[in-house]
Amino acid sequence: MEINRLDKKNREALAEALAKRSTESFGDLEAKVADIIDNVRSRGDAALFEYSEKFDHFTLTKENIRVTDEEIKAAVEESDPRFIEVLERAAENIRTFHEKQKRISWIDTNGDGSILGQKFTALEKVGVYVPGGKAAYPSSVLMNIIPAKVAGVERIIMLTPPGQGGSISRDTLAAASVAGVDEVYRVGGAQAIAAMAYGTETVPKVHKICGPGNIFVALAKRAVYGRVSIDSIAGPSEILVLADESADARFVAADLLSQAEHDEMASAILVTTSEKLAEAVKAEIEGFVPKLSRSTIIQKSLDDYGFIFVADDMDTAVDAVNDIASEHLEIMTEDPWSVMPRIKNAGAIFLGPWSSEPLGDYFAGPNHILPTNGTAKFFSPLNVDDFMKKTSIISYSKAALERDHRDIEFFAEKEGLTAHANSVAVRFEGK
Repeated sequence: MEINRLDKKNREALAEALAKRSTESFGDLEAKVADIIDNVRSRGDAALFEYSEKFDHFTLTKENIRVTDEEIKAAVEESDPRFIEVLERAAENIRTFHEKQKRISWIDTNGDGSILGQKFTALEKVGVYVPGGKAAYPSSVLMNIIPAKVAGVERIIMLTPPGQGGSISRDTLAAASVAGVDEVYRVGGAQAIAAMAYGTETVPKVHKICGPGNIFVALAKRAVYGRVSIDSIAGPSEILVLADESADARFVAADLLSQAEHDEMASAILVTTSEKLAEAVKAEIEGFVPKLSRSTIIQKSLDDYGFIFVADDMDTAVDAVNDIASEHLEIMTEDPWSVMPRIKNAGAIFLGPWSSEPLGDYFAGPNHILPTNGTAKFFSPLNVDDFMKKTSIISYSKAALERDHRDIEFFAEKEGLTAHANSVAVRFEGK
């Protein structure tokens, strides 16, 4: 990783580099994804079976597409008991955190005869996509399913690609069981997204699709948005560490690498006010990488999307942090709590040397499904509200409407909508 000054030119170069990771940079794949979606939409299971043979090298049938309850139970029984214990503890932390996000319906009864309110209703069916490529992520299973359960979603299905011989990761199934999934299907890729969006003979149509995936999955989610709701268009993982001279270089380096190992397009950025720290972090990274199991992926990630910037002062550093709007932001300064209020844009903020980013990935409780590619400027982490609908409630008495009807009619006529005006006026004819 090269060390650069945090100036206008380098900030522009950074923005250009990070933009290459967006789904908008893969327009050449959109036609392929559209073909897959159209095929699944029109041919249902038959298309899923063909894509399974082609991409997963597994013969999918109506009889084996759904993972049985016995398979899920066996995954739990055959798992390391310590792993199940950790899953359950993490699940409890996640559940407790998300329980605090629940909202209740409300009604305001006013003395003028008007009643206004809002009704909160959980979505009926939610689909969760779980990748099955370079690594299994049981933590994401918990993070997707538990908020939906807390919201009160009636039916949660999970789709994940089959491995060799149709197998599904034992860890993934164990996590699904702990989280409380209702159904699991062996379908992956863009075809899985299409199946959940339109439904097939075996895979039910859902109302919302959540979960990360590769570029084909991301493009498919974008394509079906509107037909169903989606959580977000997840991009490659990213971390930004904001640090001053008080930070521990070894801690900073380790945390940057924790995200670089996700995939070759992951981004790891250090913004610091200390040249000495920048040099020390660079040296620590060079020492760490050869010792790590995913060193090839990490090195590619660092070569393409790893950056160290030295800012003239903390104001300049914070301004850049807000502009980048990173998925994960660690603040390692002498007083991180004094810096935190100045942060406007970040998916999740980790404060101090003992709040390493993996704490949020696995265990603390806040959701690790976060906005990426700068979308933290306008998106939030996955939460209970994502699985709820809000419905407005309006009730007026005759007296309340009589008081306001002329204003309503005037407003409607201003817009040229005379039928709107008449709908109110007809109630007071002759008065």
